[in-house]
Amino acid sequence: MATEALSGNILFVDIETVTAAPAYDQLEERFQKAWDRKSEFFRGSDEKTSAELYFDRGSIYAEFGKVIIISVGFFHTMDNGETELRIKCISGDDEKELLQNFKDTLLKFDQKNLRLCAHNGKEFDFPYLCRRMLVNGITLPAALDLSGKKSWEVNHIDTMELWKFGDHKNYTPLELLAALFHIPPGKEEAIEGSDINRIYHQEHKLEKIARYCKRNIGILAQVYLKLNGLPTIKSKHITVV
Repeated sequence: MATEALSGNILFVDIETVTAAPAYDQLEERFQKAWDRKSEFFRGSDEKTSAELYFDRGSIYAEFGKVIIISVGFFHTMDNGETELRIKCISGDDEKELLQNFKDTLLKFDQKNLRLCAHNGKEFDFPYLCRRMLVNGITLPAALDLSGKKSWEVNHIDTMELWKFGDHKNYTPLELLAALFHIPPGKEEAIEGSDINRIYHQEHKLEKIARYCKRNIGILAQVYLKLNGLPTIKSKHITVV
């Protein structure tokens, strides 16, 4: 278990997404109509307008959002035998370039044995990346292409799924697991998901979101180790490359 858990072929992934357009009124008319229909499914008693709902929630749907940041991390055994976590962040306004860069990063790993790990990745990160790659005309790399694969052939690890132990009733945030396992939050302040769209479109602070995303990779990897009964990585051995 320890050898597999610390494998250099596990790539930790976290993405940050925003609405494709800065505001609802900047969408093409057919996307406005599609959003109006979409928002009716979750509006409930919410009295917000379609425009307000788009800005608040549009980023979580790949049809109406885009990826602005992808952070990845992997374990590396140093010369002294200790394990370090190396983190890389890919960010930018050009989604196609960003996604191609991410694909190129994936292809540097052993494609046969590469495993992707994310928190709620099976429900969000992995399908979102696949959809946006196809929208941008990028063929899916083997690590993301599920076509024709049996469930046991899919090399995706989801820390939220590991924590559920078969219980599908609740969503458990990564921050909560970090607190439960006494994993330090890091120097960068946590950002609420609902604030990312505002920070990007209105404050234009991409680097602030990137720092938060890199922070999440460190926490994700430490939670993964805890879920496998292993000691966490020393903070001095967490490196941004």
